[in-house]
Amino acid sequence: MNDTTLFKMKQMKLYGMHHAFMGAIETGKMDGYTQDELLAMLIEAEYDDRHTRRIERGIKNARFRYKASVENIIYDQRSIDKNTIIRYASGGYIKKGESILITGSTGVGKSYIASALGYQACIEGYRVVYYNTAKLLARLKMAKADGSYLKELARIERQHLLIMDDFGLQPMDNQNRLNLLEIIEDRHGKGSIIITSQLPVSEWHSVIGEKTVADAILDRIVHQSHRIELHGESMRKKRGNPENETDNEN
Repeated sequence: MNDTTLFKMKQMKLYGMHHAFMGAIETGKMDGYTQDELLAMLIEAEYDDRHTRRIERGIKNARFRYKASVENIIYDQRSIDKNTIIRYASGGYIKKGESILITGSTGVGKSYIASALGYQACIEGYRVVYYNTAKLLARLKMAKADGSYLKELARIERQHLLIMDDFGLQPMDNQNRLNLLEIIEDRHGKGSIIITSQLPVSEWHSVIGEKTVADAILDRIVHQSHRIELHGESMRKKRGNPENETDNEN
């Protein structure tokens, strides 16, 4: 009977229950449970398994640049307030549809912090997607050419949090400006964005170009955003190991 039950659990994709039930049988703990306790144990195991797989799926779909965690952020001389980061990690800004702008010179940890907050958002159950900004805009150009532009925009709009890394590395042409405006317009007041940039926010206007469009984009980003301005020496130079999974990246 147990073999049949285990087979049916697997067929029904109740993998958490299957693993817990098989473990109870193999360790001889079946007799130690009342019927209510056994049912509660199996349901809890299934719930935990589905929750874990949902988080793993969300992290995989986000396509983060780095494997990062809030716990591994280094709070040193870069003007990072630990309490502020912990508050952001709780996801309150996502509930409000607010954004976070992270600026600082190359190597001070902008991308790592953005990725860490993205990982934490996945753990909290939010849908997240990560993009290098230049690659995102190039992707949208190609999407316009092959007719999949609206599908791409819809996918981005469905995410609770959009991370745009390395913003402002090169000036934008007209098509990129308009595509960015459409993304920002779709998310305004509804979805959150984390933007990292080597440039201070005061210089973003000139990078976007075309005053009217730049004003429209920045008006929707800047006024409802939190800012993290990083200072100090490159973390890569200090550690010299780009493969380290602590806070040592862009």
